[in-house]
Amino acid sequence: MVIFLLIIIIGLMGLNILQSRSRKHHKENIKYIHEKLKRIIDEKTDEKLLLHTDDNDLKRILIEINRLLEHNQKIMATYNKTEISMRKMLSNISHDLKTPLTVVLGYVEIMLNDPNNGKEDLHKIHGKTMEVLDLIKKFFDLAKLESGDKDIPLTRVNMNEVCRKTILGFYEVLTSKGFEVTIGLPEYNLYALGNEEELGRVLNNLISNAIQYGGGGKVLGLALRSDEHSIYVDVWDKGKGISELHRDLVFERMYTLEDSRNKLYQGSGLGLTITKRLVEKMDGQILLTSKPYEKTTFTIKLKRITY
Repeated sequence: MVIFLLIIIIGLMGLNILQSRSRKHHKENIKYIHEKLKRIIDEKTDEKLLLHTDDNDLKRILIEINRLLEHNQKIMATYNKTEISMRKMLSNISHDLKTPLTVVLGYVEIMLNDPNNGKEDLHKIHGKTMEVLDLIKKFFDLAKLESGDKDIPLTRVNMNEVCRKTILGFYEVLTSKGFEVTIGLPEYNLYALGNEEELGRVLNNLISNAIQYGGGGKVLGLALRSDEHSIYVDVWDKGKGISELHRDLVFERMYTLEDSRNKLYQGSGLGLTITKRLVEKMDGQILLTSKPYEKTTFTIKLKRITY
């Protein structure tokens, strides 16, 4: 009987020691989690919680904490990228507004000092004022698109007509600049899900971009094609092109390929961003391929409608 009681007492003591060790180990794990989380939050690192444990409940908690940390890190990365982009955009807009307004002020001062030159200077003031208004309009258009305030109703659009109408609007400009124009439209009509007005605007932006940045090649092309599910519109040129380093950046806000001091390639950097947002609003995609001085193509991809 005594031996049996001794065995029970020893067993209970062993169990108590195991439980004590388990509680100590559990406290150490909780302390590690607390200190590691505090360091990750305070130092804003992208670390994860790494802990070896046989406790299945604790494992599940660690998995969810790491998922939460990863989600938070992605949000912070997106926020930081957006903040940098917005700072750059505001800086560029400030510069782009200041330049024409300074010119306008200069012409006004000339007119005040010499009223005889009024008419010629008024034309220059008008031109610079239109530049400012155009930039402000683009800025607010982009703000409305990105905030979701701009509603774009989608309907069945005759893409042949949109392409014809748009390229005809550039006839005089292209002729005066000596461009060779290649137009490839199918004999039958192709229809896409889109918005006729905004599609015209998208094509206007792309053709204007090709004339401005690809004008050195003196060739501009517009092609309409399709497959079973999609409609494709290609706007291409044989100008200086876009290097591989810049291809993922050309659609970002306020990104410009050239030094702002180069007057030939000045621009607000908003046109292609607005173009991309408009295409996405029509459930489409815009793609870019470029071989400098050979062929640079912007392709709009939209859903095809066959009825």
